[in-house]
Amino acid sequence: MAEAMEREGSGRGRYPKKAYERELFRLQEELVKMEQWIADTGGRVVAIFEGRDAAGKGGAINRITEHTNPRITRHVALPKPSDRERSQWYFQRYVEELPAAGEIVLFDRSWYNRAGVERVLEFCTAAEYYRFLRQTPIFERLLVEDGIILIKYWFSVSDEEQERRFAKRIDDPLRRWKLSETDLYSRSKWVDYSRAKDEMFVHTDIPEAPWYVVDADNKKKARLNCISHLLSKVPYEPRTVPEITMPPRQRDEGYVRPPRELYTYVPDHAEDVLRAASRDH
Repeated sequence: MAEAMEREGSGRGRYPKKAYERELFRLQEELVKMEQWIADTGGRVVAIFEGRDAAGKGGAINRITEHTNPRITRHVALPKPSDRERSQWYFQRYVEELPAAGEIVLFDRSWYNRAGVERVLEFCTAAEYYRFLRQTPIFERLLVEDGIILIKYWFSVSDEEQERRFAKRIDDPLRRWKLSETDLYSRSKWVDYSRAKDEMFVHTDIPEAPWYVVDADNKKKARLNCISHLLSKVPYEPRTVPEITMPPRQRDEGYVRPPRELYTYVPDHAEDVLRAASRDH
């Protein structure tokens, strides 16, 4: 069942760049409108992004936040819990990150760490794990009852596509930081992760906060599909943008700028690059 779900609807093929960029820009414009509506109305949104390593969660979040206001829309990716946090109620450090009125929080992995990596790699006890499965539906119903819009995404990627992305990260110095020992070890636990995800869905796919699966073998399609769906789950109304008139610049009134030599400018590296390029040609 798990393998079939991971492979279902695989669409790794190329997606036209112009069509992707045109639709992404349109959706990002709508995200700005939605964000402003949340700020104006005092709404609260929590979106959870879960899935296997290299499934494209971070890329989708980056496209969502590319043009939004960081004071309104926050990207939360918590590190490993400290010793003090381990002694707290499991959900406590996530509660501290929940939005206030007029805020949106995007969790790049969330409390569902306990149902995935902690369960598979035995970072938690069986008692802690089953307590999590019992408490999570209650916790999420409380969030929704309090007025938070809670949206949960599972990014589904095939084993072949994950392997291809891992290999690409190994060879790319700009992406090596994304590849940890735990990520690589997850390859040897593929089926265990599938079983953990299936059990997680059984207990936490509730009517008040259902799971939405994003077919993520094609990153561009996954991003468009996820953003479009996110917009559909927030009942925002675009506000009327007031006309903006540029005020006239203040007159100098005798102001004299200090000599340029008094300032320390950064070296003109860009100009050096241009000179080097012209010599090469």
